[in-house]
Amino acid sequence: MIRKKAELPVTDSAEKGSSRQGAKYKQIYDILQQSLVHGTYLPGSKLPSENELVEQFSASRPTVGRALAQLESEGLIQRRAGSGTFASPQIQQKRLAFGLLIPELGVTEVFEPICQGISRARVGVHHDLIWGPLFEHDAPKEIQAERLCEYYLNRDLSGIFFAPLELSEGKDLVNQRIVQAFDDASIPVVLLDRDICEYPARSRYDLVGIDNRRAGRVVTEHLLENGAKRIIFFGRPDSAPTVRMRSLGYAEAIRESNTVTAEPQIVLADPIDVSSVQQMLHSLQPDAIVCANDYTAALLMTVLTGLGVQIPDDIRITGVDDVKYAALLQVPLTSIHQPCAKIGYSALLAMHERVAHPELPARDILLNFDLVVRASSRTLG
Repeated sequence: MIRKKAELPVTDSAEKGSSRQGAKYKQIYDILQQSLVHGTYLPGSKLPSENELVEQFSASRPTVGRALAQLESEGLIQRRAGSGTFASPQIQQKRLAFGLLIPELGVTEVFEPICQGISRARVGVHHDLIWGPLFEHDAPKEIQAERLCEYYLNRDLSGIFFAPLELSEGKDLVNQRIVQAFDDASIPVVLLDRDICEYPARSRYDLVGIDNRRAGRVVTEHLLENGAKRIIFFGRPDSAPTVRMRSLGYAEAIRESNTVTAEPQIVLADPIDVSSVQQMLHSLQPDAIVCANDYTAALLMTVLTGLGVQIPDDIRITGVDDVKYAALLQVPLTSIHQPCAKIGYSALLAMHERVAHPELPARDILLNFDLVVRASSRTLG
């Protein structure tokens, strides 16, 4: 069970029944104060005008003026007649510290370059990136994740990058407990690669990754354009929501194709379960398989080869992620290339914006990707 970080007593006047105007003033003050302390406005830089702040916060001019007056009295801003409002040159900005909570780090290859992208990016003020210790090496990843959550809750963190758990029956409850604990501690969360709930549901956290539905569609259309007629989608049970989105993109491409009449076929099974693979081959007789990711594709290709299936002559295979070994497999794998370093950079940018502007609605920040065609899907004949 996750223990929550100790909370300070509530002193906000809005919580004590003050006027709506007082609550609005405090909200504006809090947001601007956080932006100044965390480096959204660098020392000496100009802030939006009072008219712009009135429009931004849908507040009256006196309410905005009251918030600015308090910031000025605390030495955080300087108001110059005829020139505007500026961040104080002497402002003491807080050095930000962000934690990485990624249970699949070292297992799912895409997360290492994403983390490198976060650590190397230069956005706003300098930041510290905390990787956290490894607890109980042999413990289930659910326990590892909750222990790491507790570790971060006991530190003065400015935000958490979280890649939700997958491939376990209890993943949804654990993911919900983790984000709730950070919510209770007022620590912003930015999700990497995947949401904590299945599409079309949407959590209230920023998410940085690629458009997985479009990725599934693009790789399926590639197979269709190269003559495949009996294409199936193959993934593992209890996968992340990204897999369902990829399967939906696959299904859209199949249903809208003018070259095939078969309905979409989505198989969720263990790719190293030989009997399940044999049953799939016998019942569906695919000539192409869209795999949920490269890891699944690599495992399935090994089993298929052992069963005497020739790739790509008998069955063409594609993946998603374009991990390092995709090009090194016995039959190099066609895959969707994720721009991992840019995902990391974009995640850090999103975190800075979230820290400075906690009132922003949740955002999907989806980067473009590339289809990398290799031998596993080459045209027959």
